[in-house]
Amino acid sequence: MSIVAIVGRPNVGKSTLFNRLVGMRKAIVDEVSGVTRDRHYGRCEWTGKEFSVIDTGGYAMNSDDVFEEEIRKQVHLAIEEADVVLFLCEVGTGITDFDEMIANILRRSKKPIIMVANKVDTGDKIFDTHVFNSFGLGEPFAISSASGAGTGDLLDKVLELLPDEPDHDEDKPSIPHIAIVGKPNVGKSSLTNALLGEERNIVTPVAGTTRDSIATHYNKFGYDFMLVDTAGLRKKNKVKEDLEFYSVMRSLRAIESSDVCILMMDATLGAEGQDMSIFNLIIKNKKGCVIVVNKWDTVEDKNSNTMKEFSAKIIDRIAPFTDVPLIFTSVINKQRILDVLKAAAEVSENRARRVPTSKLNDVMLEEIAKFPPPSIKGKFVKIKYMTQLPTPSPSFVFFCNLPQYVREDYKRYLENKLRKHFNFTGAPIQIFMRQK
Repeated sequence: MSIVAIVGRPNVGKSTLFNRLVGMRKAIVDEVSGVTRDRHYGRCEWTGKEFSVIDTGGYAMNSDDVFEEEIRKQVHLAIEEADVVLFLCEVGTGITDFDEMIANILRRSKKPIIMVANKVDTGDKIFDTHVFNSFGLGEPFAISSASGAGTGDLLDKVLELLPDEPDHDEDKPSIPHIAIVGKPNVGKSSLTNALLGEERNIVTPVAGTTRDSIATHYNKFGYDFMLVDTAGLRKKNKVKEDLEFYSVMRSLRAIESSDVCILMMDATLGAEGQDMSIFNLIIKNKKGCVIVVNKWDTVEDKNSNTMKEFSAKIIDRIAPFTDVPLIFTSVINKQRILDVLKAAAEVSENRARRVPTSKLNDVMLEEIAKFPPPSIKGKFVKIKYMTQLPTPSPSFVFFCNLPQYVREDYKRYLENKLRKHFNFTGAPIQIFMRQK
């Protein structure tokens, strides 16, 4: 999937434009319960074409005291990773030194750049947008991200510049795509090399589904899947590896082109905010997930409870979606690497599982009878029938008389019962209530 990045100095309305674009895509912003939406990443659909949008503004480390170097890093990263860059300026203040700095970087890039003049709230302000022609980045698009004025023409231009999405369905093997993702220096390269390092004659490189991901056909130890390698694909070109934005943006393409993600964490650091950002991306994209805690050999003073305590902390961070395989490894020592493969294969099967409608109704109607939806304002909800939707990840629709009165906690109850009876470990489940 293509990526569009919004760049610009602070307070020009990047987040407002981001929310405007992502808000158009109501169907995809249907969140898994309890997962807070990462406000820096979203999807937009315009005239039937879908793409990802990144708001670079949210990633400044010092939002109150933004340094020139920080803005420069983010612009370089957007140029490196995005397919189209929107350069946002504000018509009221005209051109500032920060705008000049960003324009100088963008002029040297070979990426499609769209000049956008924001906060054009009245007709007379359109005349003030011509000052941005001096950047040499093309005629500025006059918009108001707050009201939405002009965003339709802007999106038409974005679609014009986006690369054509190749259709891989015909030659894509019908085997699961598994991506190894995580923040820098957690051992993604080591795990990839450990998996692919031996008997290289069986490993055949196949062109990846996106320009950033290299998919390799893996068929050893009785496993058969495409391994989407995100490690070491690009040089650290002008971007420091410690920037959270970097790993999230790098992971984005790999996650979208996979079926199951192996999320690697560093045992010496625990589950950090950056890990949670990537985990939330996996869940929002409805992909299967296996969490691998690497470098377990470096944890000192271990006892019989250490692993249990560590697991409890991670489970607490990822709640409410806690039905995820958790594996402690030392990739350097080749410890439990085959367990990672086994878990990924099982999660792939779970995510693709189809439950026959008759069996689903037999089991779930009995569970609902034991614990019916609580009444609200004297209204009693009666669930009469359910079926699984034909989606890539598990989605179920429950037909009832008053769908608007079914609370999130009851949906979670239904999800837990589905997991208990049909084994969807590692796979996010969506539950929809519809009028019967």
